[in-house]
Amino acid sequence: MKQLAILTFVLCLLTDYPARAETSQSNQRLIVLTDIEADPDDTQSLVRLLLYSNSIDVEGLIATTSVWQKTRVAPESIRRVIGAYGEVQPNLCLHEAGYPDADSLLAVVSEGPTVYGMKGVGEGKDSPGSERIIELLEKDDLRPLWISVWGGVNTLAQALHKINTSKPKAEARSLISKLRVYAISDQDDSGIWIRNNFPELFYIVSPGDHYGSATWSAINTVVDGIDNHRISNSWLAQRIQQGHGPLGAAYPDVTWGMEGDTPAFLSLIPNGLNAPERPDWGGWGGRYELEKPAFDAARKGSSGVPHQPETREIWTDASDNYTPFVASEFGLAMQPGKDSFSGNKVTLWRWRNDFQNDFAARMNWCIATYEAANHPPVPLLSHSDDLTVESGGGLSLDGSGSVDPDGDSLSYQWFNYPEAGSLEDPISPPRNRPSVWLKMPKVEETETAHFILRVTDKGSPPLSRYKRVVVKIVPR
Repeated sequence: MKQLAILTFVLCLLTDYPARAETSQSNQRLIVLTDIEADPDDTQSLVRLLLYSNSIDVEGLIATTSVWQKTRVAPESIRRVIGAYGEVQPNLCLHEAGYPDADSLLAVVSEGPTVYGMKGVGEGKDSPGSERIIELLEKDDLRPLWISVWGGVNTLAQALHKINTSKPKAEARSLISKLRVYAISDQDDSGIWIRNNFPELFYIVSPGDHYGSATWSAINTVVDGIDNHRISNSWLAQRIQQGHGPLGAAYPDVTWGMEGDTPAFLSLIPNGLNAPERPDWGGWGGRYELEKPAFDAARKGSSGVPHQPETREIWTDASDNYTPFVASEFGLAMQPGKDSFSGNKVTLWRWRNDFQNDFAARMNWCIATYEAANHPPVPLLSHSDDLTVESGGGLSLDGSGSVDPDGDSLSYQWFNYPEAGSLEDPISPPRNRPSVWLKMPKVEETETAHFILRVTDKGSPPLSRYKRVVVKIVPR
């Protein structure tokens, strides 16, 4: 293990190459638009994001306005958090390769206009932030460019306006096709303008400003009937803020809600479950379906952002039915709990213990040696993750070859995720063993079913990784 830690450290010290070359093909490109200082949760989300900056390519950190902060931007606050990150970056390199140095991240900080919403969109209203978006879209990189919107979105709106008015139609269409947007609801009046004027743009949002009912709000929603400890102030103080170095100390106390912006990048973390291009498959950032949501004129939010009908399909709130598994002291180690839950928030909080444990483990990496910290297991399948089986036939799923870098004991759970496939009814109850045999239902037409292998180590904190197997069930 010491040799592995030393090798990882050396790779990280070699800055972007070759350490980042190992992961650049799978890493998602990301720009963040943040109204940092309007609420402490942006700073909280930035702290978490930097802990994943080796597995997400952070190419832009843009300070913006929002309905909560209409006349100022705060890029200096982004730089302050990056400064804290720079102090722990060498220690993070002991645990995984590819962490960029602080100077590389400081170089991608910029800002949008210091005006609200559509006042910042139009001829001659370019900003360093909007120019940065265009520059990155024009970069010779075939990967999509994700825009993670934590505040107002007028900086993106201006970039789109300039592309649309200054580029040939084919070129503009090509550039815009590379964009992927995940917005934390609508925090200015330019979000609906973007969706109306660029109908082909990939856009994930719980529209309007009805924050309490939005999928993303499940990250800090206290749910009756489950363990909510990992979103408590006491957990944050112990696991994140105190005794974890300068980056943990930079994580502020909760004012309104813990990390309301974090879901806008959670699905970009490569964990074996997340499939960023398929929001309908579900992942750490929730599950969304492509549809034109119904408009309820009676619904009024609290921010003052106009609530307007959608004119096109968007990726928006979907619902899951979910029965959490709970640990048992005797007999079957994990078994279904007493309570079942349904709704759009379930699609996100069902993974909350896992991604909070992952956050805590990475915060430990800021200060601990490799031997003193936990690292995620590596699920391995003995077969393809894309299978075909005949109607009514049998199916074997095997993850028994999974390994753990720390040599920890592993727990396994196979379960069907029916909402991610085309079959409404679940196929077989979840099983807590590495290999399972399942009987497929009889079908009259081709259907799909998703099976998830969740592998969890017994380290501290316990960490989970996944494999998703997509099964096509064909008629005989």
